[in-house]
Amino acid sequence: MLNNITIGQYFPGNSLLHKIDARMKIVLIIVLMASLFVCRSYIALGAALAMTLITVILSGIKPSVILKGIKPIVFVVIFTALLNLFYGTGEPIAKLWVFKITESGINNAIFMSMRVILLVVTGLMLTYTTTPTSLTDAIEALLKPLHTLFKADIHSLAMTMTIALRFIPTLIEEVDKIISAQKSRGADLENGNVFKRVKALVPVLIPLFVSSFRRANELSYAMECRCYRGGEGRTKMKTMHLEARDYLSMIFVLAYLAGIIAIRILVKNVI
Repeated sequence: MLNNITIGQYFPGNSLLHKIDARMKIVLIIVLMASLFVCRSYIALGAALAMTLITVILSGIKPSVILKGIKPIVFVVIFTALLNLFYGTGEPIAKLWVFKITESGINNAIFMSMRVILLVVTGLMLTYTTTPTSLTDAIEALLKPLHTLFKADIHSLAMTMTIALRFIPTLIEEVDKIISAQKSRGADLENGNVFKRVKALVPVLIPLFVSSFRRANELSYAMECRCYRGGEGRTKMKTMHLEARDYLSMIFVLAYLAGIIAIRILVKNVI
């Protein structure tokens, strides 16, 4: 059930995407995500879809793993599509009671649902191909100007973000165990109306919170026992360096972004 969710996991590999410097990878993935909001025509959306497929292929991650990552957001995608479907403008194609379906509503539904899916898949490529340690170092390096300008504790921020991502699979596994334990005690978590289901989740949420606080406490003790004192004066076992493949990846992504912008200027928008 929940153990099929892969959000936040890292999959070891030797693909091109695994080898790209983590700092460059974060920047490029942010650019790819931003480019999805520039798409206003089906040609641009097709280019964005092709770029996402190229990224998935370069990552070497199995399609089944990607589908498991998309699975938790299926309801969000469907809800977003329906919401945009009935709130279009123009002449109605069909009517359902007070709701009307228009051509612009159909276009909005397609674009918004595809954007959500492509955003999630692009984000998954970062966590799937980057180790938590590299992710922490990359975030810390990218946020370094904040430390210089505002004396912000960027190391703690980077460490917090990485630990949160790292423990998503652990929390999912914990939820699965608690649900199984409650069901073995006769708890009914699947039948009844929405309010009954929400009420039935209370015996799951309370043990989950207790377990999370206990795990956080144990982690803090473990870090203190190893004399962890934050980012000031720390050295790194592996120093990050940008290589030729990183610059080539940047050129490729910037060329793609320029193409998306050109398509928006030259091709008639549908939304």
